[in-house]
Amino acid sequence: MEMQVWRDGHARATDALESLRAALGALGIPEDMWTGMRPTVTFNGLPYVHLGMLPADVVEQIAEALRLTKTSAH
Repeated sequence: MEMQVWRDGHARATDALESLRAALGALGIPEDMWTGMRPTVTFNGLPYVHLGMLPADVVEQIAEALRLTKTSAH
């Protein structure tokens, strides 16, 4: 993979991660609950966000926020 492909993928993954961090902060979830999240790039340049282990109550809060968003969209 070319270095620029990796850089572009890493930038996209980092941007996505920052968006998720902002959303979690808006939900009032403390940063120490999601410190394992990190941007990553696959061997062929695809951007991903590794979420790591999250406490079950944090995942429930995220799921509830997603359900509320879907409900309010209708």
